[in-house]
Amino acid sequence: MAEEKKNWLQGTRDYVNDLKLEMRRVSWPNRKQVESTTAVVILSVFAFAGYFAVVDAILNRGIKGVLSFFTK
Repeated sequence: MAEEKKNWLQGTRDYVNDLKLEMRRVSWPNRKQVESTTAVVILSVFAFAGYFAVVDAILNRGIKGVLSFFTK
């Protein structure tokens, strides 16, 4: 039982040390890169929202037309 705890503790330490090493290797974006990619994401979200609103309106009219045709 004590050996299992020792192995677990050593494994946890190794993991944390490896994690710290990997985090030092990460190339973090600068502020300008973050702002530009954020702007692209926001614009894309609005573009897709507009697209889906148009498609939804078209499908809504089409389905209402079909239903009204068959319910007369």
